Amino acid sequence: MTSTNALKGGDFASYLEATQNEPPIVSAKAGTASPTPFDAPITPPRQTIQQVVVEGDEPTDEFLEEWRAQTNLPELSDEEFARQALEAPGDDGDPRTPE
Repeated sequence: MTSTNALKGGDFASYLEATQNEPPIVSAKAGTASPTPFDAPITPPRQTIQQVVVEGDEPTDEFLEEWRAQTNLPELSDEEFARQALEAPGDDGDPRTPE
């Protein structure tokens, strides 16, 4: 969807002022205004190991579930570890040069 108030010559402030007066976009099905990024629910950031160990924060239930899931993983055999390493493309994204 394009706006009739296109940005002219890099004048962003004028663009914002022009769009403030526009009516909200209404969905034909629901008959309500479309959500904006400001309408999205705010989710707190995930707790890190540093917050728990170094800073002494009490671990959340989500953190403990993730910790248990990662510590109870089965060990990889040398063959499986080698197979996964050969399939990983690495930082350069080139599968011909595995990590």
